[in-house]
Amino acid sequence: MNPKKVRQNTLRYFALTIILAVSGYMFLRLAYQVSAAWPFTQEIVVTVLGTIATVLITALLLNQQTAVELRKEQSIKFLELKKEVYTAFIDFIEHLLTKGRLDKTDRLRMQVFSHRLAVIASPEVLEQYNRFQKAFYKVSDDDTLDRRDSDTISHELAELTVKIRLDLVGELDEGSHFRQDEITAQILRNQATDEKHQHN
Repeated sequence: MNPKKVRQNTLRYFALTIILAVSGYMFLRLAYQVSAAWPFTQEIVVTVLGTIATVLITALLLNQQTAVELRKEQSIKFLELKKEVYTAFIDFIEHLLTKGRLDKTDRLRMQVFSHRLAVIASPEVLEQYNRFQKAFYKVSDDDTLDRRDSDTISHELAELTVKIRLDLVGELDEGSHFRQDEITAQILRNQATDEKHQHN
């Protein structure tokens, strides 16, 4: 059920509840006057109206709950998709750095990743990815990746990773006692430490 249909159902149930309340009140007044002489008639009328009102209110609440659960499910699926694309991209860069060279297939895959990221990435990730692209293509112009090239790409990837983390778990980070600039600094320090020990 799409969100638009859920909203339409919610409005429909709400309208029915109002109509029932108004018509029920009018009917109840009439029923009290007409059937006052008949035993238990007034109690039956009240019970029936109460049951109908309960059913409509329950349907309204369930419909609203469905809308919330639908949005939550869509959000979780989109987050999973983001994680898969981001992880695949980082794995691809790892493959290139390990191989130490590029071929036509690698450059084609890089272009395809640009399209994938365009679909799922946040604006901040896309902006940082553009910087990564420029640095990557500059150092890999000769189709080889030496140690200096790898360091440049690793540094740019660390900067990109900061934005990716913000996109994936930014709300969780806001609930921690670390500020965003502290998290960023720690990620870059980790990358610098890796570079230092790699060249020792």
